[in-house]
Amino acid sequence: MHSGKRFGAGEFISWTRRSIYALIVLSAIPTVLYFLGWIFLSVPWQPIAILGTAVAFIVGFKNNASYSRLWEARQIYGAIINDSRSFGYILRDALISKDSQKVKDMFLRHYAWLTALRFQLREPRAWENMGTAQFDEYSKKYEIPERMTKLDEELKKYLSENELQYILSKKNRATQLMAIQSKELSEAYQKGEINDFQWTQINQQLVKLTDSQGKAERIKNFPYPRNFSSITTYLLRLFIVFVPFGLLKEFGKLGEGTVVEGWTLWFNIPFSLLVTWCFHTLDSVGEASVNPFEGSPNDVPITQISRTIEIDMRDMLDESDLPPAIAPKNNIVL
Repeated sequence: MHSGKRFGAGEFISWTRRSIYALIVLSAIPTVLYFLGWIFLSVPWQPIAILGTAVAFIVGFKNNASYSRLWEARQIYGAIINDSRSFGYILRDALISKDSQKVKDMFLRHYAWLTALRFQLREPRAWENMGTAQFDEYSKKYEIPERMTKLDEELKKYLSENELQYILSKKNRATQLMAIQSKELSEAYQKGEINDFQWTQINQQLVKLTDSQGKAERIKNFPYPRNFSSITTYLLRLFIVFVPFGLLKEFGKLGEGTVVEGWTLWFNIPFSLLVTWCFHTLDSVGEASVNPFEGSPNDVPITQISRTIEIDMRDMLDESDLPPAIAPKNNIVL
């Protein structure tokens, strides 16, 4: 998540510079050929304007859907924050006077669950954008924690050796950690360490956390529909290619009867670049938000949120050696 006031103009230009180079070439080629006498290259601008209207609608639809996916992902992690805190103090108050070690173990296992979940959500998918040159270059400005360390090294901080090996042998580590929590809770209930009401309360929190995990996995594993994504890309590219051809005649006759007659044609390059860059960048902004867990500067900061939850829950147990909060680097926090 970008935590600054805004992306700077230089950042935007740097981020889109590859597309700017391509758009300059696409604008320059028909302009040069028209200047050399290929007058037939000029096409009426009206059908291109109609195409532009269609592109504006479909790009707007895509960006709206992208924002909806991003906002839902943030709501999911907002629920995880609240439910984790509730789980922590309900569990602490139910067991602290009977078995404080069990409380500590279940707290540690919850930190492990947060860790396993964020690692799972950071795993790359074929449809995600972090592997493309545009996004990969910008990612060098910051570090994605889940790619700097290994899951087993992180889980080692929270789990016993036996539990660690058991969890690492499973495919969905987060789910199995929550299953161990449920088993531990059931054993405490059977031993009479918690009563019916306490068991129901704590179990409800586990169900809510599992529900949030499933919602996050749904967003992660189900991409923005490929048919909508593909048609947006194809129409946008058609529009970008045809814009310079539609403006040739308009800029060619702009200076008729003046000293700049014949030279106003070259305005076609910057103005075509401006129009096509706006559309292309709007589409890129949508692409930057459509997968909210992949690790871009526009994603939900799940690592920071997980650390915040851990700090809050350790504070509930009056621990003094709290882990540091994750600070932004270059205005970016993940």
